[in-house]
Amino acid sequence: MSTVALKELSRSKCFAGHVIKYSHPSRLLGCDMKFSMFLPESKPLEKREQKLPVLYFLSGLTCTEDNFMQKAGAQRKAAQEGIILVAPDTSPRGLGIEGEDDSWDLGTGAGFYVDATTEKWKQYKMYSYITEELPGIINQSFPVDTTRVSIAGHSMGGHGALVIGLKNPDKYRSISAFSPIANPTDCPWGVKAFSAYLGPDKDAWKAYDASELIANYSGPSKKILVDQGKADQFLEEQLKVERLTKAKNDSGKNVLDLSLRLHDGYDHSYYFISTFIEEHLEFHAKQLKA
Repeated sequence: MSTVALKELSRSKCFAGHVIKYSHPSRLLGCDMKFSMFLPESKPLEKREQKLPVLYFLSGLTCTEDNFMQKAGAQRKAAQEGIILVAPDTSPRGLGIEGEDDSWDLGTGAGFYVDATTEKWKQYKMYSYITEELPGIINQSFPVDTTRVSIAGHSMGGHGALVIGLKNPDKYRSISAFSPIANPTDCPWGVKAFSAYLGPDKDAWKAYDASELIANYSGPSKKILVDQGKADQFLEEQLKVERLTKAKNDSGKNVLDLSLRLHDGYDHSYYFISTFIEEHLEFHAKQLKA
């Protein structure tokens, strides 16, 4: 594997580690991509660098690689647990696709973590970027234990985390989500994005729908944590998180350990995420250190 040229854009010390932002040329997407990471101090282990587990966090619509690192307050717990955090950008940028900047919920900042199949959007391969290209770069460049990886996300990124974790159960030890788009084949955001990126065949959409994947899951046992605020303005029309539990119950299978927690008074913002992020890190740490 050839070495990817990482360009360091910024670095700040934080809880005895560093928050670092990088850019790199993406062979897959055809543009430069950015990601932010929290890298805890690595302790010497038998005269070699200690390998650390990694948690990928996927952000939501309109977000960049900065939102989670700047707003969630995850670094203190990540430092305590010795977990690397990686937060990628949410879409390719600057590809020159007609209309890519016309709408906040399609195109730039709205990759939906799918591999687009329509000709217009064919460079939008965020699913493969998150599952293949980016981990390859992270594993090559940092002290990562490649056997200890988990995934989480918020909103569109919660959808992405659930879909990617369920479709790749051997890659990710645990999955968590805040306010995920749980049934995108049946909500306005999802229908708009999937129609553009995947075309009119609605059967093809099911491959990126967490509720459909849970209903048909046949992989190894997996723990999933989902937190949802009851005051979330998108809950009823867009998120439909109760369908995750329904899909699991209707499947009659117990291989997925799904915990859906509903919280009075909380909305869709990072105030909600920051309230419960340490519990998510504790949840993942138990699986990553098992």
